[in-house]
Amino acid sequence: MKNIYKILIGFIAVLTVSCNADDVENRPVITQGTAPVLLTPQSNFNLVLQNANAASLATTFVWNDAQYEGTETVVNYTIEVAKAGTNFETPTVAGATTVKFKNFTVEELNAAALDAGLAPFAEGKLDVRIKSTVGAVSALPQVSNFYTITVTPYPAWPNWGIIGSATAATTGGDGWGADANLDYNSATKKYSITMDLAAGEIKFRLDDSWTTNYGDNGNDGTLDAGGANIPIATAGNYTIVVDFTAKTYIVTKN
Repeated sequence: MKNIYKILIGFIAVLTVSCNADDVENRPVITQGTAPVLLTPQSNFNLVLQNANAASLATTFVWNDAQYEGTETVVNYTIEVAKAGTNFETPTVAGATTVKFKNFTVEELNAAALDAGLAPFAEGKLDVRIKSTVGAVSALPQVSNFYTITVTPYPAWPNWGIIGSATAATTGGDGWGADANLDYNSATKKYSITMDLAAGEIKFRLDDSWTTNYGDNGNDGTLDAGGANIPIATAGNYTIVVDFTAKTYIVTKN
């Protein structure tokens, strides 16, 4: 009787292995078919991005489905962007989805542009494309055609500017109508600008508005909210460094 059990167990084991082997051999293989085709946005797209419209729709990426041969499976799509002319050597993934379109708000497109290396307040060009993959390990990538779009991003950090009669040669008019944007250094967390100044006065303000502005009541290098205008005694080329966290600034004549 024990021998019969052993024979039965052995037969079942062989049958199981045989079935598993057949399953593997007969399992459908997924292969690449047709890459997705990007439809919009196209190369005539040009948009100046503004922080005031951050939540508004900037554009919708639309593409034709990628095709894969074999068992039906979910196709994953990523929207890739890169600075124009870099041949997507280091693309930035701007978004992901499993459908064939993706809405981008102004804030999302702005972040993608900055991540790709475009400079704030300057018109720049982005190459955009779609990449499709299948499975959890993102296998069998296929990439679409690409278009080159034009965007002018805004900084993802607070937009501080310098204004005043001393800046008139750069900002126009009497100097108090518009400000010159300060450059932000993400390493030092400080703002700076090098520019020609006339004898006159300056202040710093946020987002091109007087709602938040700084002057210096004691003319001692310490910023005061809504403080007195900062005097510039003589004309010349100056480098100004401002730390809005420490509320200090340095004006150096070059």
